[in-house]
Amino acid sequence: MHSSIGIGLRAPHYQVMLAERPDVGWLEVHSENYFEPHSRAFHVLSQLAEDYPISLHGVGMSLGSSDPLDGAHLAQLRALITAIKPARISEHLSWGSVDGRHFNDLLPMPYTQQALVQMSDKIKAVQDQLGRELLIENPSSYLQFEAGMPEWEFLAQLQQHSGCGLLLDLNNLYVSAFNHGFPCTEYLAAIDLDTVKEIHLAGFTDKSLEQGHLYIDTHSCPVVEPVWALYRDICVRRTIPTLIEWDLEIPALAVLIAEADKASEIAELAMARRQERHHV
Repeated sequence: MHSSIGIGLRAPHYQVMLAERPDVGWLEVHSENYFEPHSRAFHVLSQLAEDYPISLHGVGMSLGSSDPLDGAHLAQLRALITAIKPARISEHLSWGSVDGRHFNDLLPMPYTQQALVQMSDKIKAVQDQLGRELLIENPSSYLQFEAGMPEWEFLAQLQQHSGCGLLLDLNNLYVSAFNHGFPCTEYLAAIDLDTVKEIHLAGFTDKSLEQGHLYIDTHSCPVVEPVWALYRDICVRRTIPTLIEWDLEIPALAVLIAEADKASEIAELAMARRQERHHV
């Protein structure tokens, strides 16, 4: 398998990962699940980090909220970074807290100039405190605020203002594009691929409602062909570390590895074609 392709580490696969050490390029975990240094989860991650690069993917920083940064949260993240020495650290283009109360979800933001300045400042503060680049992931969304700029413009400006990197979730992009009726090509044209340091691939659920269909980012099934097509187009231009995400109805580890093998084949074929063009 190509070293750029990874899978999400989930608790049902701990034992088989420890016992078999399968051929995958790297692992990603949700940071907050490993904050407790005496937990089994932390112990497992520490062992696997000896053999695999680790990417820490946060879900609780609420960077889009007007709440101040949570110092205790950042301290725990710093301790985890020190212990695990991750290859990458990421968070979401979203908010999830009000006055210190946290929602169990990643909520959509208004893409206004005020929100852009506020979130840029918070990202810069986090990067200063961690001494590391933070990657910001585009969300999947089911509603939009009327005011503000397009998400792709907000994300591009956020990167430029804060100096962060980007985590491009192609499944999220496809889901949001369907739900809101914009073309994926317009979104991708606004993103500088040199700033994209990680890609996510996952599956979604097509929910039939009275008003029509709604795509929901459930991470509960294989990657669909249109998302693979978006990935092929990107691989033709660059090789970027890529994750297979699967969070609900988690299958056997072999199913994730099969998806990762498919991503690896796409990446390797695209790399070979780039090399051929370079030598012509």
